Amino acid sequence: MELGSKSLRKVAVVGRGTAGSLAAAAVSRLHPDPDHELHHIYDSRIPTLGVGEGTWPSLLPYLEQLTNLSDETIQRSVNGTRKYGLAFEGWGVRNRNFIHSFVPEKVSYGYHLSADLMGELLRKSANARHIDAKVLDIAKVDGGALVEFDGMPPERYDLVFDARGFPRELHPDRHINVPFIPTNTAIIRRCPAIVEEEGDGPVLQHTYTRSIARPHGWVAVIPLTTHTAYGYIFNRDISSPAEVEADFDALLEADGVAEFEPSAVIQFPNFIHRQIYDGTVCRIGNAAAFVEPLQATTIAAAQLQIGMILQTRLHRPVERLEHDTPAVNRFLVKNMVYYGLFVGWHYHRGSKFESAFWRHARDDAWPRHRDAAAPEIVDCDALQMFDEMLYLLKQSEVDKSNHNQAYGFSLGSFIQMSQGLG
Repeated sequence: MELGSKSLRKVAVVGRGTAGSLAAAAVSRLHPDPDHELHHIYDSRIPTLGVGEGTWPSLLPYLEQLTNLSDETIQRSVNGTRKYGLAFEGWGVRNRNFIHSFVPEKVSYGYHLSADLMGELLRKSANARHIDAKVLDIAKVDGGALVEFDGMPPERYDLVFDARGFPRELHPDRHINVPFIPTNTAIIRRCPAIVEEEGDGPVLQHTYTRSIARPHGWVAVIPLTTHTAYGYIFNRDISSPAEVEADFDALLEADGVAEFEPSAVIQFPNFIHRQIYDGTVCRIGNAAAFVEPLQATTIAAAQLQIGMILQTRLHRPVERLEHDTPAVNRFLVKNMVYYGLFVGWHYHRGSKFESAFWRHARDDAWPRHRDAAAPEIVDCDALQMFDEMLYLLKQSEVDKSNHNQAYGFSLGSFIQMSQGLG
């Protein structure tokens, strides 16, 4: 751990959303030198969006490590329930309703959690100097990165985690577009809780994120102990907000939800930054990439980005930085392209609705994946790995050496989704 730690004397995290809070806690807990300096920089005028989120099982031991708290304490602190997978309703052409389970089934679980509460929990675990300021720019300079502030002198750092969220606009030379995912907007509603707390302990009930196909897209239902988060994900270029709101009302009525609290309308780009990591600046979370929340990839991606950069910088001598950086960046970009392909593939068989959205998703958006993810466009072989997984699905027998083949999503996940979608 001493190999690279001396080159990380001064580290900054910019942004206090989920990714930024994860990064600040990770630097505090994983840096072997207690005398390092960590600055957590954010603009308090920018609110954090406390929506309900689903996670993967990989987050649980990571949170225990970062907070030094038990699984049960963490779950209660984030109003959490135990997520054992995703329940699809109305997707594809075969089973329509099916489960994509974490493996081992009914044993492995992640959380449904409140993102703002998780951010608060992580910030308590970070030993950082807090700087409330507007950041104008983050630029790589000789031997480090320079953060420029509004109304304050600039600061130089050995490493900066940039967690400022979505880019204002996409540029082809800096961003990879993901046109084969057909959604770009979410309407969030906060509804009454459907899961009751169990005394002083955590809720042990098995819960699943519901992913409900609807005429204009799909709806995620995330059960927390204090409320239930409903999110209608759609394409604003195909369906008007008024049409979506009307169908949202119909779904809640069918679910027996008599009242709700409007929470947010979120517009998002599906994209991947070409330079997630340049050696001294690491974009994380929504600043690095975004793939619609169908498979809860956001937190898992941030966890990988933060962990990969810290492990590389702490374990490797600084003399290897120039050599390591392109390989690490390509790995992170490839991971996100692969996530995107897996999520976009969910739409290739349509749904029970023969609507404008689903025709576009099936017939227009998904057929663009081969061109959009071509190696010469994305500078990685994510499409080849995705094709290899589809090839394995067609075999009558799969060699045991391929059972655990995974790059974000395992062969088991492909099998479950393929059988469910038809």
